[in-house]
Amino acid sequence: MKNNAPREHTIANHAGPRRKSRISLSLTAALLLLVAFSLTKGSFDLSLSQLWSILNLSASDAQVQTVIWQLRMPRTLLALLIGAMLASTGAVIQGIFRNPLAEPAVIGVSSGAALGAALAIYLLSKLDIQYLYGASSLLIPCAAFVCGLLATALVYQLAQNNNGTSVMMMLLAGIAITAVSGAVISLLSYLADDQTLRQLSSWQMGSLNGASWNQVWLCAVCFAFTLPIFIWRSQHLDTLLLGEAEARYLGINVSALKTQIICLVALLVAVSVASVGIIAFVGLVVPHLVRLMFGVSHRYLIPNCALLGAVLMLAADLIARTILVPIELPVGVLTSILGAPFFILLLLKQRQSLG
Repeated sequence: MKNNAPREHTIANHAGPRRKSRISLSLTAALLLLVAFSLTKGSFDLSLSQLWSILNLSASDAQVQTVIWQLRMPRTLLALLIGAMLASTGAVIQGIFRNPLAEPAVIGVSSGAALGAALAIYLLSKLDIQYLYGASSLLIPCAAFVCGLLATALVYQLAQNNNGTSVMMMLLAGIAITAVSGAVISLLSYLADDQTLRQLSSWQMGSLNGASWNQVWLCAVCFAFTLPIFIWRSQHLDTLLLGEAEARYLGINVSALKTQIICLVALLVAVSVASVGIIAFVGLVVPHLVRLMFGVSHRYLIPNCALLGAVLMLAADLIARTILVPIELPVGVLTSILGAPFFILLLLKQRQSLG
């Protein structure tokens, strides 16, 4: 398979360390600004001075403190973490597949994880054991992880040919997995009671409503575990861009690298889906934007994808919950509306590059 990444981003590759540092600092500043906006904007607005008094525990209004610490703070942190997780997984899965169109939602990994989560939700509701030893908080992410991993392995096997990874087969496999998962989830929704139906519908659209501290801690622990491994593997991912044969010649165990990365991607996607449902196109759009600024080196690509992913997810959630107050849009719907045109442009560009 032809690899276009180095050719497409040669200008960014000449960017000096100072320029890259300035861009990273700008992204960090934008992230902090959006965190402040996310905490102060909502059904009622707060000033920055009020927010500061709440954060340092000097505010006397118990109701406002509850809104910040139990509603807005976990939602803001969860949006930040989900955006960072999806964007970084998009960067590494594009590196593993050596394909700019690879993304967990596009190739069916998110749908596979959603199917596992939906099956767990439905079975737990029927068995009525969701409160037994915290079964729901454990079984749902585990089911999402197993099904997401199986979906990833299936896509990888179907997309392989003598020339590497077939773009067409990868997309077709993703479409097939998404279709099957959607059909099964629709069947479960038809059979479910009202409470389970609402939960399944919310997950299909992707929503940060109802974010909790348990979800924040789960995502934070998983991301803190996987991000250093992604960065540690960045040089190997750079070498893999040259081709699998070249990477093996340079001493890299390509099979072990792919297995490790795919398992970690499945873990993060599973945790993301278990927490907020399917959020599409973040893992597709963000790596391309970051490559334009930093080049193709995964050493810069992965951490800055996490930064920009957090920025975009926070911005999308802020728009989703404030643009039509009191109505709140599912953030997954908004990211799909914004990301689908970008995906079409990438397909057209890919077709032109293939002649």
